[in-house]
Amino acid sequence: MTATATAEPVHETLPRELTLRDMVLFNVVAVLSLRWFATAAAAGPSSITLWVLAGLLFFVPQGLAVSDLSARFPEEGGIYFWTKRAFGEGHGFLCGWCYWVNNILYYPNLLMSTAVVGTYVIGRGESGLADNWAYVLPATLGALWFAVVLNIVGVRTGRWLQNVGALGTYVPGLLLVGLGLYAAFTRPAATPMNMRTLLPDLGDLSQLNLWASIAFAYAGLELCAVMGGEVRDPRRTLPRSIYISAPLIAFVYIAGTAAVLWLIPTGEVKIVSGFLQAISVGARDIGWGLAWIAPAAAALYVIGNIGGVGVWLAGPARVAFVIGLDRYFPSAFGRVHPKWKTPYVAILTQAVLATVFLFVSVLGKGTTVEKAYLVILDTMLLVYFIPYIYLFLCYLVVRLKDGEDGKDGEDGKDRQGGRGSAALIGGAGLALTLFAMVIATVPPADTAEPWLFRLKVIGGAGVFVLLGGLIYWRGRR
Repeated sequence: MTATATAEPVHETLPRELTLRDMVLFNVVAVLSLRWFATAAAAGPSSITLWVLAGLLFFVPQGLAVSDLSARFPEEGGIYFWTKRAFGEGHGFLCGWCYWVNNILYYPNLLMSTAVVGTYVIGRGESGLADNWAYVLPATLGALWFAVVLNIVGVRTGRWLQNVGALGTYVPGLLLVGLGLYAAFTRPAATPMNMRTLLPDLGDLSQLNLWASIAFAYAGLELCAVMGGEVRDPRRTLPRSIYISAPLIAFVYIAGTAAVLWLIPTGEVKIVSGFLQAISVGARDIGWGLAWIAPAAAALYVIGNIGGVGVWLAGPARVAFVIGLDRYFPSAFGRVHPKWKTPYVAILTQAVLATVFLFVSVLGKGTTVEKAYLVILDTMLLVYFIPYIYLFLCYLVVRLKDGEDGKDGEDGKDRQGGRGSAALIGGAGLALTLFAMVIATVPPADTAEPWLFRLKVIGGAGVFVLLGGLIYWRGRR
């Protein structure tokens, strides 16, 4: 049986505590990740152009789509609610399921990245400590459950983790940009940057792979809309938060990558700690006893990542919460803590599952368990893109159809132009999403059996989608 009619209205169960400032910072910590500076810079100056192209063809459409849909339908559950409204409950569940399960599987990656950079805070960055499970496991579990507790005790408390995390992410990014600007005026570039090196070769498969990766470094703006039932004046606040935060994010991604390239030869950029490496070089160039800047930036990065864990706990948990209200997940998912007014069952479920995957990924290194986990991660690449297909399709359906929903927001004003501009915006985002899905099925160059890689990725994604379908079917009974 479907229980949409019996579900308790979300706005009556979750308090509206989040302000415009909170949502701007929420977007920053959800989308911006300093690790992408090194990933992009290691590919050379053409990555700067790819950042711009991905921004125009994916980030801008994503921001416009989310801002439009959140202004029209500022409901808890965001992308799940939009998809359900546009295409029916089955599609809504599939979108929400893919969004929820994918994020759980990627917690270990985010947390282990935090642990690796944390070694630089204590001056052990090159000591091998990052490969020691006796350090990594307690560090990652501690960060995870700290974020869990703050998210459960209430949005009013949990938002401070996210706000501080946003500053912990953005401040080192601005610092890197500042050091890069100083270097630009005082010494030649470590990596030659001219028209030839800046021009990407889109016929090169590695460049196309990088483009797809960079595009999805921009992903995450839709997360703010998932919190719609807890935002003050969401019709105005959610779109405004996107219009403020998106340019800030794009600027730091592009300028930060350029700074790394100016400070370090592209062939010497370290993938894991490249941004810290660049900060160290920039601080050394200035002198003045600034050697402490890199460890301080590493500490801020750790704080930023813990804040990132906080938002990616909070957001998907709201999707699971609303699915629980609709009774496709067990009804316990729709419970609200009697004191703190948070969806604590959904949050705890995510935390427990993430803990299991952390144990698997950390303690299973070098075993068939680790290999199985890596296969799951590969298959989740396609699952990751499914909600974005629904996002752009929802936008196109809402914007292009006639009727009462043809205008933006309560005041009836259309702020994004007519159907032509809507088709261009939604079509660009949808096209790049589908392109990235195709690229995700291309095996790495050193893969011994490419057909087996494709089989695992496509077949594994199909298994997760089928599992979601079975859960939905059971929920309808």
